[in-house]
Amino acid sequence: MADLRLFRDRDYVETPEGLLFTVVGNVHPNDGVIAYLKYLPSSDGKWGSGDKRFRRALPYYTIPMLLDTVSFLKENYPQYVKFIDELEVEMSMVPLSMVAKHYKPEERLRELTSSPRDELEEMVAELSQVIADEASIPIDDLGVTGSVLIGIHKPFSDIDLVVYGRRSALKVREALRSLYREPRRGVSGLPQERFEELLERRQRLFNLSKRDAQAICERKWNRGSFKGKDFSMHPVKKEHEVNEVFGEFKYKPIGMATIRGVVADSSDALFMPSKWRVEDVKFLEGVSVEGLVELCSFEGLYMGVVGEGERFEAKGKVEAVYRRGRLSHYRLLIGSPEAKGFDYVKPVQ
Repeated sequence: MADLRLFRDRDYVETPEGLLFTVVGNVHPNDGVIAYLKYLPSSDGKWGSGDKRFRRALPYYTIPMLLDTVSFLKENYPQYVKFIDELEVEMSMVPLSMVAKHYKPEERLRELTSSPRDELEEMVAELSQVIADEASIPIDDLGVTGSVLIGIHKPFSDIDLVVYGRRSALKVREALRSLYREPRRGVSGLPQERFEELLERRQRLFNLSKRDAQAICERKWNRGSFKGKDFSMHPVKKEHEVNEVFGEFKYKPIGMATIRGVVADSSDALFMPSKWRVEDVKFLEGVSVEGLVELCSFEGLYMGVVGEGERFEAKGKVEAVYRRGRLSHYRLLIGSPEAKGFDYVKPVQ
């Protein structure tokens, strides 16, 4: 039986006021969708056309910038901000009653594949077919997100794709790595100049040294170039792959820490949030606990940046994880408001 299609990571939702939110993750409360404000109506916005123009509320996805959007919403649209008890964090959330439209990436890709309306939509359709062919996956496992999904893209817009399901995501990862090694069919890695630009931006936005930023960026397989246009690829779980319901786990903050350890399982590091099972953990700075066995990152930069058997260093917020009211384990969270953008995960020798 086919999965019941729920709200998925990188879907978009639109509110009655025309606010456009990006959905975060696949696990949501019964009465709302956890999402961040990405675009809002603006008469002089660069996106959209005619009398429907938009500006970006979130220039880049970093936690400090995300907190700025929450502050903006609290002041102007407080109905979209909620303190989420289970996570012990104040976050933007769109109540189900305020979802005027739900944008689904796979439906939009089907639509523009059958009848593209402009050159960028043609490129999206062509790139998706190339990736589906090279990875030997059904094109139905792909979708388009970002400005193209919501139909406000411009010629300068990048292409942001999603791939659904772990199996297809792993095949796409291998296909893209192969295409970067031996460019063909218009697909290649980022040109050196563009790579250097991204490197500088990530150093600045994520407070990283050049060495650490380079080590992380060189491991990123999900950004490339198609006929000179930047594209990104984002794995998203299908519903049957999501093994928790909202509220099953509750998280209590303990304090900040820097740790080192070894990755035992990275099979969930492809997705948002990225999760790793870890072992041989040693605390270098900050608080210390027994039984820290998980890393969890809401910063997309760190998606899959360390693999099984690798040593890592990470800085973040230690949380006690309760399952159905009982202490289960401890985890280190990357992407918390408390860290103010100074948390990270990186490979170490």
